[in-house]
Amino acid sequence: MCNLYSVKVGLKDYLARFDALPDPADRLVVEKDYVAPGKPGYVVREQDGERLLSVMNWGFPFQGKPVTNVRNYTSPFWKSALANPARRCLVPVNEFQEWSVQADPETGKKRPYWFTVPSQPTFAFAGIWRPTEADPVYSFLTCGYEGDPATHVVGAIHPKACPVILHPEDYDRWLRTDLDDALSLAAPYPSQLMSIGRYAPPAP
Repeated sequence: MCNLYSVKVGLKDYLARFDALPDPADRLVVEKDYVAPGKPGYVVREQDGERLLSVMNWGFPFQGKPVTNVRNYTSPFWKSALANPARRCLVPVNEFQEWSVQADPETGKKRPYWFTVPSQPTFAFAGIWRPTEADPVYSFLTCGYEGDPATHVVGAIHPKACPVILHPEDYDRWLRTDLDDALSLAAPYPSQLMSIGRYAPPAP
């Protein structure tokens, strides 16, 4: 599952890319060029017919830990947010990381790989969000692969699941449509449109 991704462009770039306005209710700030579980990241949501670029903490809280990836779409934990278009969002991303299943033979440790969509320097995961007693939180969908995971650029590294990346023409559909139609978008992004990036992992 994806537990680290980069946000390397400025706020103005994200506003322009998603035709959004800054959320006047924001209390959080994205301070780094990557997002880790429990830390602030950007989301794009709709309110009163306008897109807002909001800052929320990554991960729905559960037993004191942030749950960052949505895999079981029928779970009551996620379903109310998924079923409500007002609780769906786009999660802007520049690159995301997955860990290899096998350890590197030289180091004995799993290796991080970073993935990009070359035609879209900024792309979007299919996300959901909800308010909490503290600050609002978000997570994003992951999905399995059709057929052999090894034939997919992400699946060859991380065969369990990959983030749901939306095509730009499906952004409005994800934010507005009914649940069944929205979930029909939960499929692996075409492998031929992705590549392994070169973003250096953040220092410990």
